[in-house]
Amino acid sequence: MKQRKFANIDPIRQHNSLKQFKRWRQERSRKLREKDYSYQVPCAKPDVDYLHRNVTARKPSVTWIGHSTFLIQLGGLNIVTDPVWAGQMAFQKRLAPPGIPIESLPPIDIVLISHSHYDHLHMSSLRRLPGRKRLLVPAGLRSKLLTKGFTEVMELEWWESTTIHGLKFSFVPSQHWTRRTLLDTNRSHWGGWVIEPYALEAAAAERSATAVRQTTDVYAEESRGSVKRPVVSSAPTIYFAGDSGYFGGFSEIGRRFAIDVALMPIGAYEPEWFMGPQHVTPEEALQAFADTGAEWFVPMHYGSFKLADDTPREALDRLEAERVKREIGTERIVVLPHGETWRLSGK
Repeated sequence: MKQRKFANIDPIRQHNSLKQFKRWRQERSRKLREKDYSYQVPCAKPDVDYLHRNVTARKPSVTWIGHSTFLIQLGGLNIVTDPVWAGQMAFQKRLAPPGIPIESLPPIDIVLISHSHYDHLHMSSLRRLPGRKRLLVPAGLRSKLLTKGFTEVMELEWWESTTIHGLKFSFVPSQHWTRRTLLDTNRSHWGGWVIEPYALEAAAAERSATAVRQTTDVYAEESRGSVKRPVVSSAPTIYFAGDSGYFGGFSEIGRRFAIDVALMPIGAYEPEWFMGPQHVTPEEALQAFADTGAEWFVPMHYGSFKLADDTPREALDRLEAERVKREIGTERIVVLPHGETWRLSGK
């Protein structure tokens, strides 16, 4: 039987040929000598005790581990996205350490995989995650993970969903591609995930109440320091975008879901002639954020690995310049350091 091959929604030409790759590498050897990588993403001291206690307290939170890896606590479940604790990727050493050591995590219930590229699916990290983890993966990837010894694996097509312990997980489109070997290009899918509280009416009511409260109380002060973060909801809807170039699907995602927090990539975009079809620029990330109608934006996919020619500082500077240009309130862009836990209900 011929193996299925996946494609993007928009008819684009991916720049992943050997010829294009060689051209990029030749340009890169000159460019990287001119780049300043002295800036390192700050790393906050993780509140590990809180994360373990919160399994019982059931308060929603988002903790950035680094790159596309987050620990999301919602509805009493511990959810990890694209787990990568690797010290290096190919020949590139990690630029900043993971925000939480993997052995310090609370038991993981759900793992969300966006696609099979090595910087999003690291088998060693996946095996080391504590707890009896259930894997939700793109279509075409389940069989590979079963052969690696994982037993609880569910694969979903675009727009399919499953409900687990009161949370609805929906697999949504992105514009990307996949390959782990020379023979499996686009043999599994790619996309993002939307996590919704099952009681949608209660969640919507909470969002309305939060919006009213925020007219006088925009921020909640973290108990362990002076950093202030926005209050979101006790039952937020969270969108994890995975990896993507800019495409019309962001608007469709916004039409189908009432998103509170969007975890969006901003890095690995340069050179744009090569990376454009698969990675948004910071400016495109903000346009995608607007398309989805989300309330808050958390940047990711920068600062951990030297995957392209842009630097972490460049990505953040371009993001800030575009925020000012679009007149987006500073409180809506939540730039997390590695290891910080954003308590979405403000408690």
